[in-house]
Amino acid sequence: MRPQEPDLSNDPALRTEAFQQAREARRSELAEDYVELIDDLIREGGEARQVDIAARLGVAQPTVARMLRKLVEEGLVQRKAYRGVFLTDSGRELAQASRERHEIVEQFLVAIGVPPETAQRDAEGIEHHVSEETLAAFRRFTEAQRR
Repeated sequence: MRPQEPDLSNDPALRTEAFQQAREARRSELAEDYVELIDDLIREGGEARQVDIAARLGVAQPTVARMLRKLVEEGLVQRKAYRGVFLTDSGRELAQASRERHEIVEQFLVAIGVPPETAQRDAEGIEHHVSEETLAAFRRFTEAQRR
């Protein structure tokens, strides 16, 4: 039996921290999705072109162009004339970290009984909003299930 835990649901400081964490996750979510997709495209075909990114994301090319400019400014991608988009070292690191987070969340969801297709879709959103502490708990739970 677990000891009684305090009710923190109305703690103003905790709620403020939660709101701040959610806002930060939303800010980084799009960049993470883009660099992960760019990495996938490069692995599949050697390069990522703006038209391919737009097609995969289901958005217009001008939307992709705006985001790519932002990613260049953040030092995550490089654009090469007539060649496409490539990740910098920082971009590759972010793509790998995002991919690992996604896999941990997806494996956890499957371990608790979520169908694999649903887990894959749901992990796409959850991966950006889960704390490192919770992610570590997901990992521990999943590893314990394999034993």
